[in-house]
Formats: sequence, C-alpha cells, structure tokens
Amino acid sequence: MMPHRPRILVTNWAFPETLEKLSATGMVDANPGRNVWAQEEILRRARDADAVMAFMPDCVDADLANQCRRLRIVACALKGFDNFDIAACTQAGIWVSIVPDLLTAPTAELAVGLAIGLGRMIRDGDAIVRAGSFQGWRPILYGTGLDGATVTIVGMGHVGQAIAQRLSGFGCRILGVDPKADMPPGVTRRDLAGALSDSDFVILAAPLAPTTHHLIGREALVEVKPGALLINIGRGSVVDETAVAAALETGALGGYAADVFEMEDWALPDRPRLIDPRLRTHPRTLFTPHLGSAVERVRRAIELRAADNIADALAGKRPRDAVNTLPSHPRRLKNAG
Repeated sequence: MMPHRPRILVTNWAFPETLEKLSATGMVDANPGRNVWAQEEILRRARDADAVMAFMPDCVDADLANQCRRLRIVACALKGFDNFDIAACTQAGIWVSIVPDLLTAPTAELAVGLAIGLGRMIRDGDAIVRAGSFQGWRPILYGTGLDGATVTIVGMGHVGQAIAQRLSGFGCRILGVDPKADMPPGVTRRDLAGALSDSDFVILAAPLAPTTHHLIGREALVEVKPGALLINIGRGSVVDETAVAAALETGALGGYAADVFEMEDWALPDRPRLIDPRLRTHPRTLFTPHLGSAVERVRRAIELRAADNIADALAGKRPRDAVNTLPSHPRRLKNAG
C-alpha cells in the first residue's frame, strides 16, 4: 500500500512560491482566486485535509476542529488569532501556529501614514486636485501635524513599540498606555483616561481581548481632548464604532482613521455585519481595507513562514510558531494514516 501523502488546504490566494514549497510536503488544494471561500466550503474541503493554511477572514471553531478528523495543524498566515478557537483545536489534537513578528514593521508604518493622512487632510486635498478646480495655493485645509503634538499609543507590544520608534523622529511627545509592557526610551507611561485627555493623536495598537473589547467607547470618548484624532490599526472591536460615529457628529472627536473594523471580528457573534455608514460618509474619516501587512515582500515571507510550520507538524515536530501545547501523543497522529 502506498504511503499516505498529506493533503494541505490553502484557504485564500497564495504566492506561487508558497504553493511550490507546500507541494514538496503534500498535495495542495488552494483557493485560486482573490474571493474568500464561505465557511461551508472551507469545512467541506478541510474534512480530508492534514493541514490548513488559514488567513485573516477565516474562522476555525469547535465544529470545524471536531469534524476534520485528519487535521493536524492550522497554520495561520497572520499574527492575531482571536478568530481561532485555540481551546477547541487543542482538545481535538490540532496544532495552531501564527507568524508572530513579520507584520510588525509594515503595520507600524501604516499607522504613522494614517496619522499623517488624517491630520494633514490628504483625502480632502486629493479630492480638490482631482475635481479640476485647483488653481494654486489657497488658505485652506489647515490641519494637525505630528511635530509638537502629543501622541498616545494604546498597546505597547511589538507593534506599539515599532510605532513609537518611527514617531521618535517627528518631534512629538509620546505617551504609552499598557498595564503590562515596559515603556521604551522616549515614551512616558500614562493611564488611559489621562492620556486621552492630553493627546492630539491616539493610535490604537492593542490586541482584541475581553479587557480591550470596546475599550474606546462612549465612556472613554468623554475623556478625549476636543478635536483629537483617533487611529485604529489593532483590531476593529477595540473601538465601539457607533460611539465613534456619534463623537464625530458632535465634534467631540476631530477625526477617525482605521485599517481594521468591527465587522471583521468573525468570532464575536454580536459584531456588526457592516461598517457604520455614518463613518463611511463622514468627511473627517480615512480608511484602508486592512492593509497593515500588505507589502508584497512581507506577505510572501509570512506565507512561507506558515508553510514552515506546516512542514514541522507533518514531520511530527512541534511547529516553530505554535501558540498551543498538545499532549505527547495527540490523537491526531493516530488518525493520520
């Protein structure tokens, strides 16, 4: 009898180099297009898979973990894994791995870009030029710059520290809000309420957890310095988008920029299904469609790292970026043949 050749499911479009690398390990079933597969389609294809490379839109819950009896690893091509039920995967004997560090630099870079874009009204200026009415300098669009401003970073993990490092050359005062992390040089620790009341820019780099869900909601927005600009590159549900829209309408908040949105947080059953239309139409907002890691070189490296984790697991090793711990003899190994 011929030995079993592992089946590897890739749920979203991936680089040719990634598919080539995975093909050396097993038979690859890859999403050929840019459209996201429905959960039902992923479950159907994953039932016979030994490994899954998962992406941001995916959700691995107890139902998938328990129905996919051959599955030995879910290798996430991402850093934040709040859409994945780690406990259910561990119980089912499935490794879960992430890519912990490659996303840091491009995400921090985008955070600074959104802060500058929102503060300097780049969206408005671009619209004036494109409308064909620009005839030279006029005394308009006087915005807010980083030089001389006070900037708060909420969440001082790897991304928050990378943002602080990039801001250090802009001549701004930097405050850090994080009950656990040490503050890097040049960053002053503050509590959330005090930092919000003192800041011209507030950049959210916190992960989604029970303690950070709607961290910036109605109560927190009352503390915000009038006219302050809020930038979210962490997770959508760290912000209560309904409360932010209301604060923009009253003028309590001077602007909102985001790369992440509540509707993306698939694991939250009460998440909104759409971005609040008041945010999409408000003139003092600036949005990008989850481009934090969207640098070609970086995305390729992320996928290749996830492929390394798959190779580890299918070789019977602990994946190098595993976020869970399995028993010495997980039941998946018994069902692999």
